[in-house]
Amino acid sequence: MISVPAELLEIGQESLFAAIAVFLRVGAMMALLPAFGERSVPVRVKLGLALAFTLIILPAAPALPALSPGLLLSETVTGLFFGLLLRLFVFALQIAGTIAAQSTSLSQIFGGSAGADPQPAMAHILVVAGLALAATMGLHVAVAEYMIHSYSLIPPGRMIPAELMTTSGVAQVARSFSLGFTLAAPFVIASLLYNVTLGVINRAMPQLMVAFVGAPAITAGGLILLFLSAPILLSVWLKALQSFLVAPFGGGP
Repeated sequence: MISVPAELLEIGQESLFAAIAVFLRVGAMMALLPAFGERSVPVRVKLGLALAFTLIILPAAPALPALSPGLLLSETVTGLFFGLLLRLFVFALQIAGTIAAQSTSLSQIFGGSAGADPQPAMAHILVVAGLALAATMGLHVAVAEYMIHSYSLIPPGRMIPAELMTTSGVAQVARSFSLGFTLAAPFVIASLLYNVTLGVINRAMPQLMVAFVGAPAITAGGLILLFLSAPILLSVWLKALQSFLVAPFGGGP
């Protein structure tokens, strides 16, 4: 009779240690995830989400080694690394919005922000719209699969190799900047055409104050271009995010 509670206690301890190990990776990842890890989300909500995702990931997680300081460190670093890779997609929207705002002379108009620092209104619109679109398209399911897949890429208890961290980190940063500039390309092209046109008009009529005449045009044109191009830009961004969630390292480390 005494051996049965002892066995149950041992099983309970093993399950608790496994849940703690999974929570370390999931919780660290949750702090940086798009939508779930925004600074505007209360800490209690983040903690509840981390616990909920832990319960989802725990049955699918592989056999975990014994709880140790090395395991605590490796799982936390792994979660932060995988979370940061996804956070760079939010940075891409911020970069695109900032470039677009500067190109259309709207960078001085600040809006709210999903984070702590104010952003140009265009960047805020793109970030909020992108996060809302990703959430409605099943971001929570994709994130859960991403967390489970992370265990096959980096087994529990194993520290991320420095070479993998460097190559994949640099590649993702470059991809983020490239994606941000690609999304802002229509605004950069429109700004270039605008400035070339103003230069030609100024050459033809030096007495005309082209800057005062053209300022309302570039402002209105930027807003109209944002209205027309935002659905396409966000669909491109969402497709890039979804493809990365499926294959973070292009198929494996």
